[in-house]
Amino acid sequence: MPYNIRIVSTYPPRRCGIGTFSRDLATALAHFTAEVGHIRIAAIDNGHGPYDIPVDLVIDQYRPKSWHDTIVHICTRAAEARNPTVVILQHEFGLDPDAKGNDAQGANFVEMAKAFRDRGLDTLVYLHTVLDEPDAHQRRIIQDLAKYSDGLIVTTESAIQILESTTYGIAHEKLKHIDHGIRMQNPSQFNRLSIKQEYGLEDRFLITTLGLLSPDKGVQYGIRAYGRFLHESCTDAQRKQMVYLIAGQSHPEFVKAEGGELHRQFVATIEKALDEAQVTWCRTKELGSAGFADYDVIFLDSFLDENTLLRLYGATNVMLLPYLNTQQISSGILADTLGSGRIAVTTKFRYARELIHSNKKCPEGLIIGRYSRGILVDPGEPAVEQIAQALDYLVFSEKKRFMMERQAHQRGYQMRWNNSAWALLQYVDFIKDQKEIVTGRGLKFTREKPSKLDVHKYRRIHVTTTVDAITQELKTGKPS
Repeated sequence: MPYNIRIVSTYPPRRCGIGTFSRDLATALAHFTAEVGHIRIAAIDNGHGPYDIPVDLVIDQYRPKSWHDTIVHICTRAAEARNPTVVILQHEFGLDPDAKGNDAQGANFVEMAKAFRDRGLDTLVYLHTVLDEPDAHQRRIIQDLAKYSDGLIVTTESAIQILESTTYGIAHEKLKHIDHGIRMQNPSQFNRLSIKQEYGLEDRFLITTLGLLSPDKGVQYGIRAYGRFLHESCTDAQRKQMVYLIAGQSHPEFVKAEGGELHRQFVATIEKALDEAQVTWCRTKELGSAGFADYDVIFLDSFLDENTLLRLYGATNVMLLPYLNTQQISSGILADTLGSGRIAVTTKFRYARELIHSNKKCPEGLIIGRYSRGILVDPGEPAVEQIAQALDYLVFSEKKRFMMERQAHQRGYQMRWNNSAWALLQYVDFIKDQKEIVTGRGLKFTREKPSKLDVHKYRRIHVTTTVDAITQELKTGKPS
């Protein structure tokens, strides 16, 4: 019997990475018509509507009653449906305010999970933030989500290690890794050239930073590094063949924060970096209108619709991600960069270490990732020197760059959204099977008297005896 899928998340037109993630997941799930009945979204809203199907419920993010009403609606509709309902919560602390409106201090997702468990609804939670050093509230929320849901899903293996550690103490069987999906396949060299020609970028090496801008994206360090590369490595003629495109607006929530003061400070920081880098730059609303021959850095100050975003992946030679938050466990931009067969130069945030370097130990300094999928650098001030070195390596080593593109695409190909959606459906099947096994076991017995037949006791004795024998042999030099 197919599942009805209910996703609780932000959703377009709200400009939010988690909303984009949920949209792409829903689109991929819809391809599995034999396994999926219908897909509906309960959209967490903060004045960004109106919404279209598949959104059928809207949660007013800062109104507690709206969260409660949504729980009632979901439970009611699940009870009325012929197909079993599976609820998927997309958890992010920043989407969960408390009753007083304090951001990241709520427990709305936990209340949802608990209510759905009590109604017998299968409930899974995607965790979009897993912190190494959570505060008491953050730790409790994650632990409660594990307690009341059927499973926690993360996009990095390393997040499972954190959740299993003494910091959270969550059982391994409650945790599942599923790749972050990617949207596009590797465009051929012809496609890259044709896209560049369309934008007037032919014969130019394109370095790109994509996505909503905010201080933790570290763009100021990327600008300074790019300026250093131009001055140290390029002739005047070569400089005219380079362009650094920073495409995307500042995050709307960030622009409004504290009356816009934080955003004004951020803009000042970027302009200072441009001055220090000694680069020419401009802002434009349309890429085709920019004079690339006249500027080193172009800011495409507009929201990137799906078509534009995918075309920019295709046109890019190197994706620059100088992020400052090293605990970040997910990045759609990085996932799509590899999926597009493009090289990422990125700071060593958690998701980058996993995709680029297979979670191997990362010493300080520039690292060309395992299997050469990209280049890792340290965040903040050290990134200026290291990104400049990475650009020098990639620009002047064409064969190595093309090899890195192929290696990146090989990993990205495994992460197609259809693969991730299918993995999710298989996990749902596994959860249901486990429940049926547990409920079909019959009586449960606990040991009430010691027994010589206790295998666990025998194994402990055997291991102790073996260790003692080895120790004696080492002391005497004679077999025991």
